Amino acid sequence: MERQEPASPGFRHRHTPRDEAGLKQLKNRLNRMVGQLNGIGRMLDENRYCGDILIQIAAVEKALQSFGYMVLADHMNTCVVEQVRDGNSAVMDETLELMKKLK
Repeated sequence: MERQEPASPGFRHRHTPRDEAGLKQLKNRLNRMVGQLNGIGRMLDENRYCGDILIQIAAVEKALQSFGYMVLADHMNTCVVEQVRDGNSAVMDETLELMKKLK
């Protein structure tokens, strides 16, 4: 089932639903990041060494960036391809803006 959602201000495109396997993979990665963040909270509660906390923060940042690139790749392989096939080249402007945000 397709539905219309605002992708970002000024853009409105069809959303391609994710398959169950892809959705499960994304949720698993997200749950791992939540666990890492909770671990950092415990480290603060334990008044752990700053260097150890910073290492964990860096790990979460890398995991989140990787997660973002997975979502972007999915977006490009589904939503963007479909929009371009339908003659909507404006989706490329949106995609470039989204890519800038992931830097």
